[in-house]
Amino acid sequence: MEKIKNILSDDFINSDVTIHGWVYRTRSSGKITFIILRDSSGIIQCIANSVNLNEEQMKELSSMTIESSMEITGSIKKETRAITGYELAIKSYKIYERNENFPITKDLGEEFLLDNRHLWLRSREFTSVLKIRSTIFQAFSDFFYKNDYYQVQAPMLVSTATEGGSTLFTVDFFGEKVNLTQSTQFYLETLIYSLEKVFTIAPSFRAEKSRTRRHLTEYWHAEAEVAWYSNEDMMRDEEQMIGYIIDQVIKNNEEDLKIINRDINMLKKIKPPFQRIKYRDLIEMSKQFGMNLKYGDDLGADEEYSIMINFDKPIFVTDYPESLKTFYHRPDPDNPGEILCHDMLAPEGYGEVIGGGERIYDLNQLMERIKNNDLNEENYYWYLDLRKYGSIPHSGFGLGMDRLVTWICGLKNIKESLPYPRTIRRIKP
Repeated sequence: MEKIKNILSDDFINSDVTIHGWVYRTRSSGKITFIILRDSSGIIQCIANSVNLNEEQMKELSSMTIESSMEITGSIKKETRAITGYELAIKSYKIYERNENFPITKDLGEEFLLDNRHLWLRSREFTSVLKIRSTIFQAFSDFFYKNDYYQVQAPMLVSTATEGGSTLFTVDFFGEKVNLTQSTQFYLETLIYSLEKVFTIAPSFRAEKSRTRRHLTEYWHAEAEVAWYSNEDMMRDEEQMIGYIIDQVIKNNEEDLKIINRDINMLKKIKPPFQRIKYRDLIEMSKQFGMNLKYGDDLGADEEYSIMINFDKPIFVTDYPESLKTFYHRPDPDNPGEILCHDMLAPEGYGEVIGGGERIYDLNQLMERIKNNDLNEENYYWYLDLRKYGSIPHSGFGLGMDRLVTWICGLKNIKESLPYPRTIRRIKP
């Protein structure tokens, strides 16, 4: 049994091969029937004629329907008029399941396609997105393994909030209320005291009532924490990681990028280092873009879009005001009121994909921040213990993998970046 991609070669000309797949397209021309068969690796034109098949077989093949499943055996020949340059002359076949009427045969509305996501995933464009996504996930892990990080795991059911109580999902845990995790950061911080450099890829959950093109309620979150790292150290690893991932996508998914009409030349521009711009300087720069931002304003989806349509490479925005960041971020001792942190904003208007920076490692400073944010100190007893026993400078980041896929693929909405998106309006299929 061969994969379609493997037989699209002069090495197979005049050879008999057997393939499995699903009917992608069909057409008949007189006494000849063309079946485009697809599998996970690609598509090939299969031709049925009376030289190899009897009248009954020809009639059966001429009425094949889209997404019917088949096994086909035949001989490979070169055919410049075929979509892939090769053609399979059918000698025998087996039908596993013949559809009456596949629901998705033309462009339909967004809600219909979301309701029928389990079928829409078969489209050639979506298949290419999923292949690119797979490369991105693998490349992310490979980069950190190559740089002496350890992959670790943390619980999804937690008792503490990382980003704030207003965006927590609460679930019943044998009569006790617990939360779905917003981030594994705190647990990763515990692990740097033994492993020093750690990363994870896991789901995170945010009960944000956001309906933007880049928000999900359940998303894949890649996070890392590193002992002895400064904010600049962390940004250096991140930009090298982004460059490595994009190189791998260009190397392994060139055909998929073409299928989804992604401009590869835009991706080829993404080479580190990336520009560092302080928040206060970006506020001033935004005036050149016709924006009316003032110091202290948060950068939301709309603001980041308006800024990043002016860039063709990612930028790091650093030194945010303390008021815009959560309690665990380390204040800059040399610039009161500012935080030693960064956001990486993707070009072409895509905006934030990474947030990170230095963590507070002084016990008294952390306790003060917890108090100022009206948090219950008892809930963070184990997090505070890290500052009591061998506390060290350290930094970390969180990366939204679905946002990264959206940007690299050039998609219009984050819902197109993963098989089954979960939003405030979507919980099925």
